[in-house]
Amino acid sequence: MQNCWSRKDYIMPCGDNKLEKESDIFLFLSMIHANLLLILALFFAMALLYLLSQRWKISYPIFLVIGGLGISFIPGIPAISIDPDIVFLIFLPPLLFEAAWYTSWNEFWKWKRSILLLGFGLVLITSMAIAYFSVSIIPGFTLALGFLLGGIISPPDAVAATSVLKGVNMPKRGLTMLEGESLVNDAASLTVFRFALASILTGQFVFQKAATDFVVLAVMGVFVGLVIAHILYLVLRYWAKSSSITTPITLIAPYLMYIVAEEFHWSGVLAVVSGGLFLSFRSNDFLNYHTRIQTKEVWATVGFLLNGFVFILIGLELPVIVAALDGYSIKEAVHYGLIISGIVIVARIILVYVVTFLPRLLSPKIRASEKSPGLKLPFIIGWAGMRGVVSLASALAIPLTLDNGEAFPHRNLILFITFIVILVTLVFQGLTLPIFLRLLKVEETDDHVPFDLQKEAIRLQLAKESVTFLNNKYHQEMKEYETIARIKEQLERSINATEQTLTEQRQQVASVRKLYGKIMLDLITMRRTELNKLRATKQYDDEVIRDLESSLDLEEARLYKQ
Repeated sequence: MQNCWSRKDYIMPCGDNKLEKESDIFLFLSMIHANLLLILALFFAMALLYLLSQRWKISYPIFLVIGGLGISFIPGIPAISIDPDIVFLIFLPPLLFEAAWYTSWNEFWKWKRSILLLGFGLVLITSMAIAYFSVSIIPGFTLALGFLLGGIISPPDAVAATSVLKGVNMPKRGLTMLEGESLVNDAASLTVFRFALASILTGQFVFQKAATDFVVLAVMGVFVGLVIAHILYLVLRYWAKSSSITTPITLIAPYLMYIVAEEFHWSGVLAVVSGGLFLSFRSNDFLNYHTRIQTKEVWATVGFLLNGFVFILIGLELPVIVAALDGYSIKEAVHYGLIISGIVIVARIILVYVVTFLPRLLSPKIRASEKSPGLKLPFIIGWAGMRGVVSLASALAIPLTLDNGEAFPHRNLILFITFIVILVTLVFQGLTLPIFLRLLKVEETDDHVPFDLQKEAIRLQLAKESVTFLNNKYHQEMKEYETIARIKEQLERSINATEQTLTEQRQQVASVRKLYGKIMLDLITMRRTELNKLRATKQYDDEVIRDLESSLDLEEARLYKQ
């Protein structure tokens, strides 16, 4: 399927009439049907690689890319090529929506200056650095091609960073900045890519028009996302009362926001991000306990499948990229790729320090309101700049020919350099990031109460409010019925235990809570075993057994989330 680059979107196939577009759709469906066994085999391989990554304690995006590389060298494996239209349309919207959904709006707004400087400023400056360096080291490379390459490899991949950082001690400010940066840097990088590609194809570039178009597509993208989010919010709050409706609507939402924004040539990325943030912020208005549990589990499954499939495809793409590398030897291409990878890594670290400390030097207000992050945290944020799926999809989206029919200059080299940058940053930085965190011993500099202490304080407050509520509303009932009085007794015992726990040291709080969780999980295991014995006796209805089993499942899930 040929990409139509006369438009400013990424998802519309070429074709001047409805018949041709319908034939493209049928061609896509027939392609899926013909490769269904291969797709299922890749999903199974992805599951096995994920299990191995958990056993060997390696971040799964790194392991999936390496696994994909290994699979690609197996004899008989067909060459697999990723269609950028599929990545931008099918994979990108839900992944962005999921990231926005689980982003704390309060934390995002608290560190909005740093996030926006990282998400927009860092991408633009990195693109410029890559553009001028690539022109100086690659013969025949123009500045427009340099900016094209910069737009492709400038945005870090948030999924890889958060996956690597999972389970390690990372200050809250650093995690918030990395997650927030990922919500906006794709829009900035795709904009650089779009304008650089347009200047190469048309031979014209007007800075004023480019700047105006960037503001318009960004603002209108956010506007479209918020409008659609408000409409869906009204539907979910007042009409959709069932999880069987709520969950599918949340799955449809990112595609609706993305496609509508891109249809008007605005930023689909910012539409999904802004709409996802709004719906997440107002989710308590339309989610009850059942819809919340189901929606969370469905999105966890969808997010894992999409992320994992794309990362394994990155590894599988190598033979296709190498086979298309005409005009350059492998040694030359690897040389260029490694140099540019070094530039990307060093430039990000330097720029993160500039973005962190320059505003503090210029503004006394910032110095007074924000504590200094120190020198260690900016280095970790800079080192966490791993590249991933958006970079590869953008590189693959470069058309084969120019408007005059000539071959697109240096296309295959750009593809290969992009792959090298992804491989170096994802594998090398991803494997060493936890090591740097342990060696540097980055500590929390802000007044942030540890999560375990926050949980205990909230439990204490809720328990006290519950006792007050019982005294006010069910005072007489507690006098008449011993069973009702026990509710208050249990709450009071919980209050006493929690107050005693909060007076202990932080390490003891965690250890006591861990011991409590272990005992409760052992009890649940025992009750589940007894429940299975009762099922075998056939004295009770299966429906009753399943209902009690579901209660144990919910209790176990709650304990694992503590």
